[in-house]
Amino acid sequence: MTEARAPWPLTVASYNVHGGVGPDGRRSYERIADVLQEIDADIVALQEVPLGDSRAGNMLPVLADRTGMVSVEGPTITTERRRFGNAVLCRHPVVAVRNLDLTFSSWEARGALDADIECHGQRLRVVATHLGLLPGERRKQVKKLLSHFDTDAMPVMLLGDLNEWFIWGRPLRWLAARFQKTPSPATFPSRWPIFALDRIWFHPRERLVRVDAHGTPLAQAASDHLPIVAHIGAGA
Repeated sequence: MTEARAPWPLTVASYNVHGGVGPDGRRSYERIADVLQEIDADIVALQEVPLGDSRAGNMLPVLADRTGMVSVEGPTITTERRRFGNAVLCRHPVVAVRNLDLTFSSWEARGALDADIECHGQRLRVVATHLGLLPGERRKQVKKLLSHFDTDAMPVMLLGDLNEWFIWGRPLRWLAARFQKTPSPATFPSRWPIFALDRIWFHPRERLVRVDAHGTPLAQAASDHLPIVAHIGAGA
């Protein structure tokens, strides 16, 4: 593969959209789409996405139409009245999709959307997730995630809302051991971010150039989380 056809550089993002409801209590899928247009990423992982119900409708068609990106859904809740969960938006073809169930015991349904993306002839693996609120739950979920994929088989990015703010907690230490340490800007709450709940890891680590929180006025208004944005480059 020549450098001209390499998949790099890439901009990737993760965004907990909070059902499209901002801190002002207003639901606006168009406002979320406008934030995504500000970021102009190649790949976006989304959490807390309405995927079809009588009250909130389906966010994905709005976002796909406004951004021109391909959308893939990974529902964690599917009932007669409600579909809700994770999603990925991408500018490149999605060639394989897998959904990993991360629900444990009677806790809230959780999962990971695991997709292979064909980027200029090279496959990239994108694992987008939203982990639970309880420490024991997150430990089980991270163990299951790490047993599910091989970071040496192809470039892999793991991104999402990890709900983990304790920097020395076991889930973050296990993830850093697999992916190496990465920057973790604060993303929550969006208006006065204190906690680094949203994360992006990439393997091989040397390609991860920069990670930032996208803290524009529009992003502060659109959701209770700020998007986190990573820039993937040619590396060393």
